[in-house]
Amino acid sequence: MDIKEIALDFFTKNASGKVAESYQQHVGAKFIHHNGYFAGTKETLQSAQQYSCDQFPNKKWRVITILADGDKVFIHFHMQLQPEHDGYSVAHVYRFENNKIVEMWDFGQEVPEDSPNENGMF
Repeated sequence: MDIKEIALDFFTKNASGKVAESYQQHVGAKFIHHNGYFAGTKETLQSAQQYSCDQFPNKKWRVITILADGDKVFIHFHMQLQPEHDGYSVAHVYRFENNKIVEMWDFGQEVPEDSPNENGMF
């Protein structure tokens, strides 16, 4: 697998509830996370992702764009935690060393119910 495929597999397994397996398979020992709402550790992010799967077992996601450049992969996706909610536009950026994810950035924006933007979020 190339790093784009690894990132997509990691993301898909996490979103579908196979969180422990995805971390064991794809995350390096010196992983760090950049998000102002979490401690920057692998354990904190893994726990949050498992919590999300437990709370929202029927969530849906759709990958919009996936790009690779050097040692980084960018995934933009639409995530709906519940069917009646419009969801979120989310981006993950992964940095790799030796085919393992060692660093991650994530950004998200709620899809507004009534947006003035005629182009939409996606």
